Amino acid sequence: MSFQATAFAFLFPGSAMTNSILATAYISIFPNLLLYFVPPDINTGSLNVLVSFAVGGLLGDVFLHLLPHAFLGEHAEENAVVVVNNQKNVLIGLGIFVGLFFFFFMDKMMRVVNGGDGAHSHDHKKHDDPVADNKGKSENGVKLSAYLNLLADFTHNMTDGLAMAASFYASPAVGATTAVAVFFHEIPHEVGDYAILIQSGFSKQKAMMAQFTTAIGAFLGTFIGILIEESSLSNKAADEKAGVVDTVGLMGTDLRWGDLVIPFAAGGFMYIATVGVIPELLVVTGNQKKDRKQAFTEFLAMFVGLGLMLFIAWNDIPA
Repeated sequence: MSFQATAFAFLFPGSAMTNSILATAYISIFPNLLLYFVPPDINTGSLNVLVSFAVGGLLGDVFLHLLPHAFLGEHAEENAVVVVNNQKNVLIGLGIFVGLFFFFFMDKMMRVVNGGDGAHSHDHKKHDDPVADNKGKSENGVKLSAYLNLLADFTHNMTDGLAMAASFYASPAVGATTAVAVFFHEIPHEVGDYAILIQSGFSKQKAMMAQFTTAIGAFLGTFIGILIEESSLSNKAADEKAGVVDTVGLMGTDLRWGDLVIPFAAGGFMYIATVGVIPELLVVTGNQKKDRKQAFTEFLAMFVGLGLMLFIAWNDIPA
């Protein structure tokens, strides 16, 4: 057994349900604990390098694991035959779009409520006038955007939880890979949100507690995902027990609702990485020498994140 398989077996030793909950605990607790050691005024360039690494990992998981599984499934045996069903592929593609649109809808509505500013952003540049900022904080208290950011974070974490459940019910390989990708995404994500809360008037302790509170969303998403997957498996088992060979699923295909959770999560991850994060990496300071160095560092970090997902996908643990 390879080191990778041994490590994953140690971290995820139980059933799909148990492993989903364990993975959610890993991605929720440890990144938040790291906030204790993070200075509130973390350098933007350093955070962007972490974000670039996370984007590479997240998109690597989408394109190297989630989407291949959604369309082709997991096949342990060699020379497995995959039957192409156009209607099934259309529904899977629709599931991906729904996941992407869901986050677009949430992002858009948050901006409308917040008067044009994105509620869920990792951007935490220092303000030009700290005296005016402190005065504004004392007069207005905690900004509305901070609470909207927490709400968006809660929703984001729900999608992470759904992805954990769907991935582990798909196979141990998909589950472990998704857990790794989400874990590395959560570190800069939590650091960025933590900085936003600090700038909005939260104390360090209150900011950390608020971030832990949003982790409830991840567990809620996981339990919803488990219910969907268990219901799908129960219906399938009932059909097999009744001797029904050709079961008809959604719109005449063999898809069940549980099969659309992974496409939904993939669409959500695509939006988070490409629309929610990458635009922030495109911001430059105007100092060409500094920007050039920062850009190449971010490119390298992104490819390292992608390379990690490629390594895990290429050396898949058995389903």
